[in-house]
Amino acid sequence: MSSVFFLDVLPASADAAVDYAATVHRDDAGRVDLLDFAVTRGDGVFETLGVVDRRVHARAGHLNRLAHSAALLDLPAPNLAQWAAAIDLAAQTLPAAGSGSIRLTLSRGVPGGGPSGWAVATPVSAQTARDLARARAEGIAVVLLERGISVHSARTAPWLLTGAKTLSYAINMAALREAERRGAEDALFLSNEGYVLEGPTSSLLVRVDGGFLSPPAEEAILEGTTLNDAFAWLRAAGKACEFGHITRDVLGRADGVWLLSSLRLAAPVRSLDNRTVPMDAELTAELNAALERRAS
Repeated sequence: MSSVFFLDVLPASADAAVDYAATVHRDDAGRVDLLDFAVTRGDGVFETLGVVDRRVHARAGHLNRLAHSAALLDLPAPNLAQWAAAIDLAAQTLPAAGSGSIRLTLSRGVPGGGPSGWAVATPVSAQTARDLARARAEGIAVVLLERGISVHSARTAPWLLTGAKTLSYAINMAALREAERRGAEDALFLSNEGYVLEGPTSSLLVRVDGGFLSPPAEEAILEGTTLNDAFAWLRAAGKACEFGHITRDVLGRADGVWLLSSLRLAAPVRSLDNRTVPMDAELTAELNAALERRAS
């Protein structure tokens, strides 16, 4: 069962002496106003944080990305101390031993009103835990799909909000359904120029020519919090990691491809457009163990 916390949304400039926890209220009924722009227009931003044994992963990265997304949508800057307090309260409702998630939502609110916000903590079900473990161990089948945007759209068409994690996820979900229709489990988006961008709900990591590569965040994609932590671990292990363009040719030469996200962590790609992709079970297990051990 999920636990829901609503925030009396404070401005970023609120007095530091505020008791932020007192501005966060638990209401498991989750009563969101039906006129809220989150409901009527998908006009807001969100973050989903992974939690293991009540340890919140990549808290700072998610909060910073929440603020970045809010800025791209011209939303008031969130008070990150308040949102951190909401995360702390939500994490304590999750199992002391086990996995869960905390989803943060910041909406433009109701017409004529100010912004609204809430946090939802949800334990990972036994079936979902098995599905996530299977994806990490057995890999996933992926297809390439056109995204219909330029790799430069973050700069040339900022109103497309390609670098923001918005509530408008209809295209992402449609892409996953199309992948399923093609007999796959996930997808990777291609830009108009033919560059590989990201998955509908994940970041891309490729091992090629002895190093690790991922598309740069300025390439019309969302910055990956899990990817950043994966790069940090790989670099600490002496691996070369860089951001750069990834083409179909690069994917064809890769000896390892992973999709990374907050809950699934690092899932190896076993096939890409029905072409078998090499998998490194040992590295995948080590990387996921490191990601699971992360402190907040």
